Amino acid sequence: MIKIEKIIPGGQALGTMDNGLKAFFWNALPGEIVTEFEITKKKSHYIEAIATKIDQSSRYRIKPKDDCFLSTSPWQIIDWQYENQLKAELVTEIFREHQITIPCPPIITDNKEYFYRNKMEYALYWDNEESIIKLAFHSRGSHRKIPVNSSSIERPEIFSAAKNIIYELNNAHDEARKYQSLLLRCNRNGEVSGGLYKNKKPHPRFKNLKDDILGCMYSYSPNGFFQINLPVYELALKEIKKHINTNNILDLYAGVGTIGLSVASSSNLTLVECDKFAFSELSKNCNANGFEGIQSYGEDEYGGPAATGAVDAPRTKHPRAILAKSEEVTDYIQPDQTVILDPPRAGCDKKLIEKLLETQPESIIYLSCNPATQARDVKNLLEKYSLIDIKTFNFFPRTPHIENLVILKKSC
Repeated sequence: MIKIEKIIPGGQALGTMDNGLKAFFWNALPGEIVTEFEITKKKSHYIEAIATKIDQSSRYRIKPKDDCFLSTSPWQIIDWQYENQLKAELVTEIFREHQITIPCPPIITDNKEYFYRNKMEYALYWDNEESIIKLAFHSRGSHRKIPVNSSSIERPEIFSAAKNIIYELNNAHDEARKYQSLLLRCNRNGEVSGGLYKNKKPHPRFKNLKDDILGCMYSYSPNGFFQINLPVYELALKEIKKHINTNNILDLYAGVGTIGLSVASSSNLTLVECDKFAFSELSKNCNANGFEGIQSYGEDEYGGPAATGAVDAPRTKHPRAILAKSEEVTDYIQPDQTVILDPPRAGCDKKLIEKLLETQPESIIYLSCNPATQARDVKNLLEKYSLIDIKTFNFFPRTPHIENLVILKKSC
């Protein structure tokens, strides 16, 4: 029997076995007693496992909506209010681990627990008994495929389109082993794009989708980066917009431009993105929103050397898009700026943090999908900055994933 102590960053439940070995569980909550479990990983000093039998169930445990919840959204077992409380507590704990004391941040959500994901990738499973293809997800902690008949984490239009594609494959007597996966995405109007990835073939380019975000229209590829939960993302953008207090804005890790263009398109805005396909979409999105005078750095939509060196002057109030890694264009960081950071899970490059501390722009707005690397970066920035606001957004209900916003102002 293993008593669960707490939920840890990453979303698993922590317990200690009789032999002192740490155990990290899915499908377990604080206070519960795990009596049976299936080990998914075993190391010398810990195990990872799925609890299969629980004694003394938590009062916060609820019945999961989907049979496949462990594959897609393992927090379906948690009461909604408790989920939001846990996420706020985890952010506080993560920052405390980096010697940063913060109050428990408010959780911002639209309270839509299900049917929010606008993108989903399915595995294909061959049912030997029925000799047909079925939609599937991978079992958590393994490569084993689990066939599914329903899923409530993604938009209904996506699952409906996926079932239709499987129906067509079966009508054609196709084989699951020919395909790597099925990726589908839909916009807010319910239009679906995407398709099958064939084994040992380049990923196809699917028809672009379009979405309106705070009055700006964005085009994006179904298999490229774009936010998964647009209604909650808009709540985050509105919060970011409150802290745009300079006319000079630098948007790093800009993606297809959804932060900078949505909150600061009327300012002197520079957007930096290193992925050549995202940069192509960024350039198109600038033009689509009426910024015909865009200054675009990069040879073409498929890549090329980015601009480096001194900032051009004078500037007009048109966005400037730069194809480069954010840490490679630090000359564009200026003291009179608001700098927007939305890095990947690894956080910001050390060179970028050092340049921010050297140049000291007026304010830094840092949105992160990984509070651990965000807290690491913020700890370094606090050498010259003060943390004036922090808010946590539940972009991914019924999962342990957290999106966190930090506002930093230059210390006097």
